[in-house]
Amino acid sequence: MNESQRRAYLALGIGPLWRARRDEGAAVADAAVTEAVVTDAAVADTAADPVVTDVAAMDWPALRAAVAECRACDLCRTRTRTVFGVGDERASWLVIGEAPGAEEDRRGEPFVGSAGRLLDQMLAALGLSRGHDVFIANVLKCRPPGNRDPSPDERAHCEPFLRRQIELLAPRVILVAGRTAAQSLLGTEASIASLRGRVHAYRLGERSIPVVVTYHPAYLLRTAADKARAWVDLCLARRVHDQGDGSSRPPAPTAPRAGA
Repeated sequence: MNESQRRAYLALGIGPLWRARRDEGAAVADAAVTEAVVTDAAVADTAADPVVTDVAAMDWPALRAAVAECRACDLCRTRTRTVFGVGDERASWLVIGEAPGAEEDRRGEPFVGSAGRLLDQMLAALGLSRGHDVFIANVLKCRPPGNRDPSPDERAHCEPFLRRQIELLAPRVILVAGRTAAQSLLGTEASIASLRGRVHAYRLGERSIPVVVTYHPAYLLRTAADKARAWVDLCLARRVHDQGDGSSRPPAPTAPRAGA
């Protein structure tokens, strides 16, 4: 474990708990692979919408402009800024959260403040950093007033934007943070407890992108006991990523020794 990773573990407050255990590793390796029904048919209802059709052909600059100018739902009236996403547009890792909060709405960037710092520390524990081989986005591009859960209508209007981001990135793994984001992306009402520990699939035509679900950093700030479970999720995501196409990527994290 190098010094930067050691600091990341200590900052997360989990210390020696975040170490590889033989039984946990075996359980993760044997995790069942489930497939979410997220196919081209899932957006068939909006296929006739010319705006959606245009989104499906957009490059990064056009997509950013479309999000910034979107007036598809009432959230455009209450937002300060849209939150498109941030990071490496050629990343093999995609992190997806639920929706912008108050600080994200002011700054136009996802996962800032204390939850954002914790996410950065989680990425550091994997040998990653914001802006390098990671793209971070939300299901919703505008903040719901009072940080309420996104409505089905709001999710439907934003879905083509997120889908196009995924198409442009073509990531090797998607890490989904939080119940609402996982339910939205995977088209399910299952609990986060039942979604964790398995590899799901997000389908883009003939391609299937693996999806790993973990807790939202804001939840982990309130429930520190679940940080050890989050580490298992991160290890699963790393393992899935590294079993991809074999191209050169950041090294897998070195598990800290007890007492490190």
